[in-house]
Amino acid sequence: MAKVLLIDDEVTMVQIVTELLRNEGHEVFPFSNFTAAMEGLEALSPELVITDLYLDKARAHGLEVLQKARTLNPPATVIVITGFGTIETAVDAMKNGAYDYVEKPFQVDELKLCIQRALSYNEAVSENVYLRKQLKKKYQFNQIVGNSPQMQDVFKMIERVASSDSTVLVRGESGTGKELVARALHFNSNRQFAPFIPINCSALPESLLESELFGHRKGAFTGAINDKRGLFQEADGGTIYLDEIGSMSPTLQARLLRVLQEKEVRRVGDNVPSYVNVRVLAATHEPLEEKIKQGLFREDLYYRLNVISVHLPSLRERREDIPLLVMHFLKNKMHAPSGKSFQLTEKVMDVLCEHDWPGNVRELENALERATVLCDAGMVKVADLPPVLRNLP
Repeated sequence: MAKVLLIDDEVTMVQIVTELLRNEGHEVFPFSNFTAAMEGLEALSPELVITDLYLDKARAHGLEVLQKARTLNPPATVIVITGFGTIETAVDAMKNGAYDYVEKPFQVDELKLCIQRALSYNEAVSENVYLRKQLKKKYQFNQIVGNSPQMQDVFKMIERVASSDSTVLVRGESGTGKELVARALHFNSNRQFAPFIPINCSALPESLLESELFGHRKGAFTGAINDKRGLFQEADGGTIYLDEIGSMSPTLQARLLRVLQEKEVRRVGDNVPSYVNVRVLAATHEPLEEKIKQGLFREDLYYRLNVISVHLPSLRERREDIPLLVMHFLKNKMHAPSGKSFQLTEKVMDVLCEHDWPGNVRELENALERATVLCDAGMVKVADLPPVLRNLP
């Protein structure tokens, strides 16, 4: 149950609410003195604070309790109790971070319901903070595996630019981990608690991609039966990751350029633009400079996207990282779900290090997954590897 700090200068009220909360199984710390209560806030770090707004007949005291409670780490959820005719003050308190208010005289069931909702909210917030921390941990830079000089250069670059709002163009062959870099940039930035929205620009036809990115108004085209927010609006305050940007049509390139220049989007069929605060990360495996020469990619858009460029080397360019990647996948991807431990023969490691890996890290991971499924007693042999690695047709 919850740790609750209760503050009210009416002793009878404190006794009644304290008994109610303890009957519900909560750990209650009652106070009727403002100064003692403020000291208790720091010492006890409660999950929930219930406070009267007019402590010691002074309006400011209740608001000071609220402000102090919201500065705790983690912040306490606050319910304010207000007398008749002070609803406006209670609303002001909610604008300053109070979860809800209860007006005197209140029904016991009313207060119980309010407390239940506040604690459910507090639990949801705590879970969300935990999940965000786990995501950040998952996408820390040191989770991107590689000790080669090429990867060390990549780490240095993304560490320097993660906290900026500059547009980043991530280059590299398919399977080199471009989205992993994009997620690391987002979850180590000031936008980490806002959405990260990825989309593959090559996976959708032009008309559908336009609707996905920018949204549409009801009736804008056949099948548009409702208004739809685009992904740029969904990513507001956060980051949008545009994978395979080189496949975007010239029409959509022009629309994207306007978003980057004006920071606004206009839904299909809408005449009114909407401002968006979004960091754009883009990725490509294609040489955009060649596409510019061919008239397939806008040069002005290229310069808007290529503010900072991060190049991911192919796996064949950093063969010294292959044993490290193998151990990483066996431990974190294959061992963790199954609970089984796997070992490789020396010959298997030699084969893995000699292969050119046209599919890069993704191909290596898939090869290891296949091998661990087919191997006997946790020992991976050459026969368990995909045919292409065994020089078979």
